[in-house]
Amino acid sequence: MKKYILILAAFFTAGISGCKKDYLSLENNPNTPSITTPQLTLAAALNATASNIVTQYNYYGVWAGYWTTSGNYVPNSTINQYQFTPTSFQNDWTLWYENLANYNNLQIQASKDPSLLNYQAIAMIMKAYGFEILVDNYNDVPYSQAFDVTKNVFPAYDKGVDIYHDLGKQLDAAIALMGKSTATTVVPGADDIVYGGNMAAWAAFANTLKLKLAVRVYKKLGVSDPLVTDLASTSAAGYIDGSANPEADVNPGYINAAGKQNPFYADYGFDASGNATGNNVYFRANAFAVNMMTTFNDPRVDALYLPLSSGAVRGNGFGDPGVESNTFTSAIGPGLLKSPSQSQPIFTAAESLFLQAEAVQNSLITSTSTAKILYQDGIAASFTSLGLTSDQATTYYDQAINNVGWDASANKEQAIITQKWIALDGYFNFEGYNEYRRTGYPVLKSSIDPAAISPTLPTRIPYPQSELTTNAGNLGKEGTINYFTSKIFWAQ
Repeated sequence: MKKYILILAAFFTAGISGCKKDYLSLENNPNTPSITTPQLTLAAALNATASNIVTQYNYYGVWAGYWTTSGNYVPNSTINQYQFTPTSFQNDWTLWYENLANYNNLQIQASKDPSLLNYQAIAMIMKAYGFEILVDNYNDVPYSQAFDVTKNVFPAYDKGVDIYHDLGKQLDAAIALMGKSTATTVVPGADDIVYGGNMAAWAAFANTLKLKLAVRVYKKLGVSDPLVTDLASTSAAGYIDGSANPEADVNPGYINAAGKQNPFYADYGFDASGNATGNNVYFRANAFAVNMMTTFNDPRVDALYLPLSSGAVRGNGFGDPGVESNTFTSAIGPGLLKSPSQSQPIFTAAESLFLQAEAVQNSLITSTSTAKILYQDGIAASFTSLGLTSDQATTYYDQAINNVGWDASANKEQAIITQKWIALDGYFNFEGYNEYRRTGYPVLKSSIDPAAISPTLPTRIPYPQSELTTNAGNLGKEGTINYFTSKIFWAQ
């Protein structure tokens, strides 16, 4: 990160948020903010999180088997050949620390006023959300010293596993804090562009994120790890299920205007005039995902990828030197690119239900539902999110096909992760790749580009050049990082 990035980010929130009634307003100069409020900070930070989730990880979309690069362009050496350097993915680090600095600022500001405990709790939840992503990308990162810039201009690195354990504690504290609400407690309104002040939904979100941490680590750290054993303490908060506890969707009022569209639509769809964006043209369907869904008789393939005029969905092979042009390959599909005003999910019901299915299957939690029902509900949630029907979902998962039908699947965990991987396609490319690194499912294919520098997929990306430049002393303590053998602490 740049030397002063956290200092600057702490003062950035008011300018990017605009006025109270329009959280996408660009009227204010972001370099000269005047005064901010928790309401303005919250809306701006949540909107930035939604953008970070969907605009930074197209390379993971390729490595995860969802997308390929277009045959209309020269081969992408960074993605297809793994010839990346510390300068390749700079924003993955910088934008998250900027976003987290804003949540940290909100947490501090709200903690000074007992009536703002809900804002404090949301900030704690979203800090846990962002730091999990940083750990999942880099393993060890600045955490305990990340925002104390008066004392630590060059923050030390905390171990990824230690950060995970503390995130669990922070989520517990956030859930408890929301439980202390009184008649004088301020309930967020339109400034809460996720749940509109539904604090029970925020508690379920926090508890679902806590479950995600536990599920991610239990294979490596065991079922006696505190993240697992503590799950029962907050079971009353419930989990995101898409009904009683809705999924987390961001929408500050996206409209079809420059700078105000849904971030995924604006990046991978069309501009305000209806012209295809560069990424819409550049990223095409991956034959790996297309072939899997075709084999599964999965109608989601026509929603995740745009059918050709013939009605067929076709993808390129990852790194194929004979890659076909866009005339013969499918673009990102209508189930993802619904409209410029669509809400942007940051935690879906489908992902939560698959997490619960895995947790129940492995006796990490108890539930009134069985693993089978949760698995089928996760598939149904994925179908409906893409514009398909629950009846179509039922027809799909009733098939006696391995990794589709529950009873027909010999390895239940593989079935859960395979269907979860399909459900993460597009909006959550990074999460799909994480599932592969954590479980080995599905068995992804490495690049077949003859110039690829490794026969295997990357296990992680490099720390950014900005850290090498400004925080080299602490970064050096991490030792040598090999992008094909160094692993995140939870990876198999």
